[in-house]
Amino acid sequence: MGKITFYEEKNFQGRSYECMSDCSDMSSHLSRCHSCRVESGCFMVYDRTNYMGNQHFMKRGEYSDYMSMMGMRDCIRSCRMIPMHRGQFRMKIYEKENFGGQSNEMMDDCDNIQDRYRMSDCQSCNVMDGHWLMYEQPHYKGRMMYMRPGEYRSFRDMGMSGQRFMSMRRIMDSM
Repeated sequence: MGKITFYEEKNFQGRSYECMSDCSDMSSHLSRCHSCRVESGCFMVYDRTNYMGNQHFMKRGEYSDYMSMMGMRDCIRSCRMIPMHRGQFRMKIYEKENFGGQSNEMMDDCDNIQDRYRMSDCQSCNVMDGHWLMYEQPHYKGRMMYMRPGEYRSFRDMGMSGQRFMSMRRIMDSM
């Protein structure tokens, strides 16, 4: 079980909202959010409702002013708890939408798909096992997207138009 507490002000001050599951719209609980404390588990936070918009990964720790640390405005609007996966990790990435073009199956982290697989782009994927973070730049940099088990035929159709993913990392306890 995960637990995250959001605070309206920096340094864990002001009104707070404790969350232990997914929350598609936090605006009814807090008007703004400047700090948070992850007591257990991992979460993705989003700057739009319904798990849309820019995403940030939050692991156990204290974030006394995480808005400035992550470059986000004070508008965390939704959050999703990431269940911890035990067992193997498997994801197949595709160069083109609808599982087209070159493909490669991954079972571990990849800091650069260009170097490892000679792929210049990743436009779709099938996550078979585990939970993953995909990053727009090599070496786990830039904007990220949380991927849970399922088929993702088109990142463009998911609101990621123009975004390329160049590195992937498994979400594990030791992150």
